[in-house]
Amino acid sequence: MIYTLTLNPAVDYIVRLNDFQLDQINRSQSDEKEAGGKGINVSRVLANFDQPSTALGFIGGFTGKFITDVLDQFHIQHHFVELQDDTRINLKMKAANSETEVNGTSPEITDQAYHQLLDRLGTLTDQDVVVMAGSLPTTLSSDTYQAMIRLLNQKGVETFLDTSGIAFQEAVKASPSFVKPNHHELGEFFNETVDGPEKAIQLAQQLQTTYQIDHVFVSMGKDGAVYTGEAGQFQLDPPEGELIYSVGAGDSTVAGFLYQWQKSHDAKQAAAFAVAAGSATAYSETLCTKMEAEELFEQVKVSKI
Repeated sequence: MIYTLTLNPAVDYIVRLNDFQLDQINRSQSDEKEAGGKGINVSRVLANFDQPSTALGFIGGFTGKFITDVLDQFHIQHHFVELQDDTRINLKMKAANSETEVNGTSPEITDQAYHQLLDRLGTLTDQDVVVMAGSLPTTLSSDTYQAMIRLLNQKGVETFLDTSGIAFQEAVKASPSFVKPNHHELGEFFNETVDGPEKAIQLAQQLQTTYQIDHVFVSMGKDGAVYTGEAGQFQLDPPEGELIYSVGAGDSTVAGFLYQWQKSHDAKQAAAFAVAAGSATAYSETLCTKMEAEELFEQVKVSKI
């Protein structure tokens, strides 16, 4: 079974305006609410690919119920730990020439809730995969992912990691199976500037060998991605298309790699499908479908480095 872990989910409240004026009453033209969180997005894309998964993490209150209702709507299983506090709300205001975001405060994660989640992870086996994606709540320590990966490694569980900052720096020490930094995050990790695929692959190889990571996939936006791992080293050029909405593209990339990896255990194909899935989401107004990803799959150019 595939499990996605979202420790810091949110309800994304997206408000669209013609114009935004500070210190004035602004009236929206439209609004929508989404179940936000990188792991939740991975589960939603996997559902679009007809690949079942179970969503794990922390939720609470009426906002938490909204998230589980959305997952139920998409027929995604979930087994969250319930909190006393409400799941946070992130406000995203989109005007003609500007975007403003206000991210809500994370709810408190008590020791009891944290250990309840660890107990659930402790029941997994070497037949399972866990995708850990997104930021950490402020009340959890920066080595939380690292501790969870070490626990899962002992049980032979394959672990996928997509986070950033200190959480990423701590987590890689536990040797996850797969990591997906973007080129800025990779450069920040090594305190260097990644100005092209050559530098990206150099640092990706260093990351892989230092921390014994099976797959390192570095996303580079419009420049595609580089991969280093058991299949060798590759540069992947994305298919052509018009960027419409980049939110969820990285999560679609992770889902695409995992989906194809489970299907073929061919890392080269998985990396190419990851680029296709990420591009398909970026070129549409919502998370990609299986058909959209498959249409772009054949257009991804893969070059051995």
